[in-house]
Amino acid sequence: MTREIEPLLDIIIIGGGPTGLACAIEAQRAGLNYLTLEKGCVVNSLYNYPAQLVFFTTPELLEIGDLPFVCEREKPVRIEALKYYRRVVDTYRLRVNQYEKVTRVSGSANSANSVGHYLVETESALTGEKRSYRSRKIIVAIGYYDYANSLDIPGEDLPKVSHYYKDAHPFYDRDVAVIGGANSAAIAALDLHRHGARVTMIHRGHQLRRTIKYWILPDIENRITNGEVKAYFQTVVTQITPPTIRIRNLVTGEDLELQNDFVFALTGYHTDNDFLRSMGVEIDPETMKPSFDPETLESNVPGIYLAGVVTAGRETGKIFIENGRFHGGQIVNAILNHSRQK
Repeated sequence: MTREIEPLLDIIIIGGGPTGLACAIEAQRAGLNYLTLEKGCVVNSLYNYPAQLVFFTTPELLEIGDLPFVCEREKPVRIEALKYYRRVVDTYRLRVNQYEKVTRVSGSANSANSVGHYLVETESALTGEKRSYRSRKIIVAIGYYDYANSLDIPGEDLPKVSHYYKDAHPFYDRDVAVIGGANSAAIAALDLHRHGARVTMIHRGHQLRRTIKYWILPDIENRITNGEVKAYFQTVVTQITPPTIRIRNLVTGEDLELQNDFVFALTGYHTDNDFLRSMGVEIDPETMKPSFDPETLESNVPGIYLAGVVTAGRETGKIFIENGRFHGGQIVNAILNHSRQK
């Protein structure tokens, strides 16, 4: 049975990452009645980053709500970021329901009834309880890290395969394949190597991505040159079996079978486009970008706004916390201006 929890809200924010929290702060400052719904813990994606992650950017560019981010070194690490965003929630006393997944959004801002609202249905990850909320506006700030790009090859569903890397210790003295050639793959390969794993990188490009963090790229390339990390370029994995992986060179067509214990398929992530489509948001089939007004960030569906990396489509590398954190102010200003014009 679904239980309706709240009276009509002004805004429901779907997603409790840094962008979602920034939206909540702006809604609170504007005196709007809001609620943030997060399917995992606060900043769930950051929690699932590698344990030893060092951010590319300096702390002031990760700040939201004018709250200073103080860290020990020039660039913050994952544990410092988690502490900072918990402090944001506590300082502003933000309304965030953790472990509550949005399962359905229905209704319309232009409905026949005099108020016009959306119905948001949820399910608790802890108790299974189903709830529903009504809101005039929706802000979708769901990010993309929860949806890995699939390899679409046999064996990808084996227990030894993961699309996420967190810690090196369990892979000591094991044969580990890292698929990918960008930041995540390079960071994982270096960490695994330094903790005693036998690492092989497989990348379809002719070299590692030049966009890898400037202090990481020469390090991983030196390890490859020295033979400490083995690398196959212009190569793809064609099959994963319990004891091996099979790879194919894209230039020569040569097939090889390598001894393997674990696979990290770090080939990127995408946002939940099915969820966006279920609300009526149009998605460009080429760029995978949702339809929205760049000035207001309102989607093609009136009353549904998009914030953060969900606006980026395939170009997820163009939206980070550094620029996504300003979307909350942009959206709330648009909502307030729209209300004044009525």
